[in-house]
Amino acid sequence: MYRKLTLILFTALALTTFLAMSASAQNFPKQRELRMDRAIPPQGKACIECHKQETPGIFADWAMSRHASAGITCLDCHQAQPGDKDISVDHEQYYSKGNMPMGEKQYFVPIASPVTPKDCSRCHPDEAKSYAKSKHANTIEIMWKLDPWLNKGMNSDNERKTGCFYCHGTVLEMKDGKLDPATWPNVGVGRVNLDDSLGSCTSCHTRHRFSVMEARKPETCGQCHLGPDHPQIEIFTESKHGDIYNAFKHEYNFDSAPGAWTPGVDYRAPTCASCHMSGSGNQPTTHDVTERLSWETQAPLTVRPQDFKPFPSGTEWSVERDKMKDICRQCHGKVWVDDFYTQLDTSVEEYNEVYFKPAKQMLGELYEKGLLDKTTYFDEGLEVEFYELWHHEGRRARMGTAMMAPDYAWWHGFYECKNRFNKFMEEARHLIETNTKAYKYPDFPNTGGDTKRPEKIFGKK
Repeated sequence: MYRKLTLILFTALALTTFLAMSASAQNFPKQRELRMDRAIPPQGKACIECHKQETPGIFADWAMSRHASAGITCLDCHQAQPGDKDISVDHEQYYSKGNMPMGEKQYFVPIASPVTPKDCSRCHPDEAKSYAKSKHANTIEIMWKLDPWLNKGMNSDNERKTGCFYCHGTVLEMKDGKLDPATWPNVGVGRVNLDDSLGSCTSCHTRHRFSVMEARKPETCGQCHLGPDHPQIEIFTESKHGDIYNAFKHEYNFDSAPGAWTPGVDYRAPTCASCHMSGSGNQPTTHDVTERLSWETQAPLTVRPQDFKPFPSGTEWSVERDKMKDICRQCHGKVWVDDFYTQLDTSVEEYNEVYFKPAKQMLGELYEKGLLDKTTYFDEGLEVEFYELWHHEGRRARMGTAMMAPDYAWWHGFYECKNRFNKFMEEARHLIETNTKAYKYPDFPNTGGDTKRPEKIFGKK
């Protein structure tokens, strides 16, 4: 009897202890720990501990990145050198706050908020060199050479910053020891940095994960390549490539190592990056999106990339076409690829000869006769009509054909070109026949943007 009672009591005690431990485990889960044991300097640990508390989102992003796995900390990207123009003055104050982790002077390191391609080139030299040659990196120069909105001051400085410059980039400037809010924050692809480098790698590899997976997805390109003037993301979504991507993207291996992303193995149909940047067939990976292009379809008159005056590519179009054909042939046969380019070339010729050149000639005649006034752009309806003929419908027609999206090639493209062209030519002929000056809008709103071209690009002229 005594033994039996002892056994019951022991069992009850063991059960009570087990339940208590289980409850304890449920109520007090162990937190994930980041063990910084890769010879990270004390200053680097100070950055991590501080941002872990002050900006937990940034810390969590970085902790999940390949950078963190390789022991790359804030300092490797943000540390500034004496004399750098973009050193953060405000950041230094954090090293004298006793209520912050490791907020002591002994951990002070000068840092710069913007991380530039020059910074990234310390570990990614080939990518930075390739990117520097691209239209992305030089897009502010291209924009200023092409865009009447900027050159004629037809929008406000803030409209530009929140719109145009968000994608194209700003020219960063310091004001009273801080980044000028008129130019920052910005991660535009052509941002002009204070160290004279061009661009922002975080346009595509967003901070602080810097994911190659993210940059391979079309939605990343669609941040900027969308809308009435260059609807590549909409065109891609309509195309067979986009249809297959949306149906099977859950099967894609977006995390394949750089340079090893393989069609038919890691993905079924291409994304934007597959064709324009990723390595495939005999083609190496490139960060120069100007490569592999045989037509310049953003230009008013379609030309070969080496003949694009705002930014000649320095390449030979036939060589670049062969590169793209090599990419295409990883999935398509030679006849298919060759016949596709026949269609594209025909569309380019028809746009140039049937729509753009006659409209351009008519516009020139109106200016010559004094029926249109060049003093202020867009204050006369025909100037807007001509601009949208090439900048909206004309681009959609060419780009829709180039990416095999029939609705954009026709209904949003050449169909709209016809309507725009007919209205433009009808009104233009009426002005010439009646020798009447075009009506001017008296209330074109919110103009007055700075028309001075950025000195860091164009020099002091």
